[in-house]
Amino acid sequence: MVAAVFYVKDFIDQKILDIKHAQYPLKYMDSVEKYADEYGVDKYLLLSLIKTESGFDPNAKSEADAIGLTQITEVTFDWIKGKMRPEEEYVFEDLYNPDTAIRFSAFYVSQCLSRYSYDRDTAMAAYHSGWGTVDSLLKEYQTEILTEFPYPQMANYVYKINKAYSAYQDLYINTEGEI
Repeated sequence: MVAAVFYVKDFIDQKILDIKHAQYPLKYMDSVEKYADEYGVDKYLLLSLIKTESGFDPNAKSEADAIGLTQITEVTFDWIKGKMRPEEEYVFEDLYNPDTAIRFSAFYVSQCLSRYSYDRDTAMAAYHSGWGTVDSLLKEYQTEILTEFPYPQMANYVYKINKAYSAYQDLYINTEGEI
């Protein structure tokens, strides 16, 4: 009887873990790890960004016309391309390719982190709302990083990124060792 109870508990625990892995998958890991390493960005932050932005749908398109896994707008794409590799012949629609989207977003996240003292919340607020918006808030609050987010969409975005980031760390580092 006791063995059966442990078997059922183990079975349930495994099913819960399977569900969590499905909610927080390790998709596109070749590209995620490659560009995380290349641009010095935490791979779990990139996965959190992809989950939050598109739910891992490479064909995602927002109402603001941001596209791909990482939901980059054309203006941001042009800026990134000009900074990263102006000689390469990328077009905006190349962001529908997961490798390209991850590459461009890893570069952009690295720039956001560098610009905002490597504070994840401020950098992710900038990824979502733009540098101009975040710079204005920093000036208004007379601070170097944001600890509060006055716009509901920005606050929700940072919350979602942090929730996903914590889940990824709990699932893949804290419980199973680094993957």
